[in-house]
Amino acid sequence: MKAGGGALARLILVAALAALAMLASPGAPGAPDAMAQQSASVGVDEVRLEPLVQTVPVIGRLVAKQSGIVAAQIGGPVADMRVSVGDRVKEGDVLAILDSERLKRQRTLLAAEVAETAAQIKLAEAQLALRRQELARLEGLRDSAAFSKGRHEDSSLQVVVAETSVGAAMARHERALANLALAEIDLDDALVRAPYAGVITLEHTETGSYVNIGGPVVSMVGDRKLEIEADVPAARMPALETGVVVSIAFDDGSEHDAVVRAIVPEENPLTRTRQVRFTPDVEMTGRILAVNQSVVVHLPAGPYREVVTVHKDAVITRQGQTFVYIAADGKANIRPVQTGAAVGGRFEVLSGVTPGELAVIRGNERLRPDQDVTIAGAS
Repeated sequence: MKAGGGALARLILVAALAALAMLASPGAPGAPDAMAQQSASVGVDEVRLEPLVQTVPVIGRLVAKQSGIVAAQIGGPVADMRVSVGDRVKEGDVLAILDSERLKRQRTLLAAEVAETAAQIKLAEAQLALRRQELARLEGLRDSAAFSKGRHEDSSLQVVVAETSVGAAMARHERALANLALAEIDLDDALVRAPYAGVITLEHTETGSYVNIGGPVVSMVGDRKLEIEADVPAARMPALETGVVVSIAFDDGSEHDAVVRAIVPEENPLTRTRQVRFTPDVEMTGRILAVNQSVVVHLPAGPYREVVTVHKDAVITRQGQTFVYIAADGKANIRPVQTGAAVGGRFEVLSGVTPGELAVIRGNERLRPDQDVTIAGAS
C-alpha cells in the first residue's frame, strides 16, 4: 500500500510540472529564454481594497407621510367651496367657508354678556365698599352710648354678603369670557383650512350642502413629504438596520440614495416579509412624484465587509487554474489566485494578491512568467 501511494504522488507531481511547463512555454525549444528577453507592453489596474456591494432588488412604493380627510370642526351649510380636485394648496389656505352669520350674532350676544358681567362686578365692588364704610362708622361708635351691638352684627354680615356678590359677579364674568372665546373659535373654524401643503384628491361636499361636526370636506395628500415603503423578505433583515443607506431606482433609470428610517417589528406570516420605511435624499424630493409610484430598492445581500478585488480582465483561467499577472520591477509575476464574488466589473480575490499591486489587464493573454513588461503610458 505504501508503494502504491508513492506512485500516485509521483504521477500528481509529473502532471503539475507538465501544466506549469505548458503555461511557461510556447511549445518551441529555447522559446522561454527568447520570450523573457522580449519586453511586452501591458496595461495595468491597481489591486483594490473596497467594500463588497452585493444587492438584491425589492419592489417598493412611495407613500405620503401626510394624507387623509380634512374634516369640518363645526356644523353648518357650506357657503363657498374654494378648491377643486387637483388644486395645490399651502398650509393654512382656506379650502371651504361655512355659513357663519349665526355664529357672528352669537359672538355679539356673548360680547354683550361679557360687558354686562363686567358692570356687575363694578356694582358689587361699589356695594362692598359702601358696606365696609358703614361697618367702619359703627366700629367708631363702639365706645359711645350710640353704639348698637345688633346693628354692628348686621353690618358685618352685610359686608360678607357684599364680598360674596363680588365673587359671584367675577365668576359670571369669567364664564362669559370663556363663552366668548369659544364663539371666536367656532367663528374661526367656519374657515376650513389646509392642515399641511399638498394636493386636493377628492371633494366630499359642495356649496349649499350641510356638513356636520367632523364631517368630511375634502381629501388631500402631501406629495412633497414622501417616504419609501417596501416589504422586505425576512431573510434579508440581518443586513438592515436603522441608518443603513441603500440605493433606489426609478423607471427612468435615475438612482438616488435612501436611509432606513424604521423597521416595523411585525412579520406577514403569508409572505414572510416585514415592512421597512426609507427616507429619500433631498434630491429626490425635488422630483415630480406620485403616491404609490413604484421604485426598485437595492438591498444589501449581506453584512458590510471589505474585500480585495482585481479587474475582471486581469483574471486568466487555463487548464482549470486561475491566475493573474502582477507587474513588479519590470517583470510579469504570475500569481495563482482564488476568486470569490463579483463586485461590479471586478472579482473578489480571496488569496494571491495584495492591495496596491498592479494587475495586468491588457496584453496578459500572451505573457509568460517573469517576462519583461513595460507599462503602457508610463514614463
